[in-house]
Amino acid sequence: MNPTDLSAGPLAGLRVLDLSTMLAGPYGATLLGDMGADVIKVESPYGDESRHLGPKRGDERGPYLSLNRSKRALVLDLQQPDAQAVFARLAATSDILITNIREPALSKLGLDYEQVRAHRPDIIWIRVTAFGADGPYAGRPGIDFLAQGYTGVLTLNGAPDGDPVRTGFPAVDVITSLLVSNAALAALRARQISGEGQRIEVSLLDALMHAQASSIGTYLATGDRPRRTGNRSLYFAPSGVYPTRDGKHVVITTPGEKFFAKVCRALDADWDTDPRFHDIHARLANEDELDRVMAERTRRHDRDELVARLVAADVLTAPINEVEDVVKDPQVLHNRMIVPVEHPELGRIDVTGIPIRFYGTPVEVRKHPPMQGEHTRDLLAELGYGASEIDGLISEGLAADHPSLRRQREARRARRSGST
Repeated sequence: MNPTDLSAGPLAGLRVLDLSTMLAGPYGATLLGDMGADVIKVESPYGDESRHLGPKRGDERGPYLSLNRSKRALVLDLQQPDAQAVFARLAATSDILITNIREPALSKLGLDYEQVRAHRPDIIWIRVTAFGADGPYAGRPGIDFLAQGYTGVLTLNGAPDGDPVRTGFPAVDVITSLLVSNAALAALRARQISGEGQRIEVSLLDALMHAQASSIGTYLATGDRPRRTGNRSLYFAPSGVYPTRDGKHVVITTPGEKFFAKVCRALDADWDTDPRFHDIHARLANEDELDRVMAERTRRHDRDELVARLVAADVLTAPINEVEDVVKDPQVLHNRMIVPVEHPELGRIDVTGIPIRFYGTPVEVRKHPPMQGEHTRDLLAELGYGASEIDGLISEGLAADHPSLRRQREARRARRSGST
């Protein structure tokens, strides 16, 4: 590809190897693929763990489909030295490698930084760990939930008088995935200047500490300990979730006196002249009573009617949508945050879209989430292997394509059913 041809996105012409599993690493690689990079998902014959978890559609799992668009898929058994030789040829053609494999497996598979650098001296090598590359917790297994415990997020989430509650979506993994893609882009800039790649480490622990600048950062600056507030705000009122006549809820929040006045006018109330509520300090001191009278007013309206009324009054409000509402939300659809792709076996599947809009070098979801080993033969051919050599690599179990993996799964099912 002409290096100045960016019709396929701002990262067109770059190759990324995704040797990570589950969420943080793979989703970071996905964003690079959305921006035009040729992302190759290199998996073992077992595959990414997300291929084995969650609801199924056909032979694919929902978590895998939702996270791995804009990639091609290759299967190599890197536990075998001859397969590592194939990987060496692939690595020599690549710009960025992303992994979350822990030691000692990382080195045994030939994937630590120095091993990969031997194949491509200017490689940008990015590893995701739970707690850091070194230090007292290094090498421990970890996931999103544990990072929320260590960083205190669990103590901040939930009702003030309730138990700690984790976030309802994998916030730490998603934040980390953004740091992975951000680190890759910064390292590309550095390589453009210096001609050298580098090793980069990103951890779930650090990502969540970074995300808590407004809570832990405030504590460090002032000594004021953050408190669990549920749906309320530490700093202003009213701010919370309010019921509606049809059994649903809306969010209303007021970060400033002008917004409280707008709420009062929209709900036909004169609370802003009431001594209990006339300024922010009074409202925080009387928050229970304020929420009670607010709820009395919001219950007079159905949710959609109330949201329309509040929006017309320039109030900060939102419906609390169920997932069925979210996927039909007009702004979500307008922003193309749900987009269709054609899958060779499943037909049309909808995936979440790209959260960055480029006007000069447009980006888009260009590829369906690949089936395991779907592009093995194509990629091996691109690396210079002939058809008979590819057949040999697959027959020897060094590589696998999608049909061979399917035959293996069917054989295992037949053996299991025969033994029962």
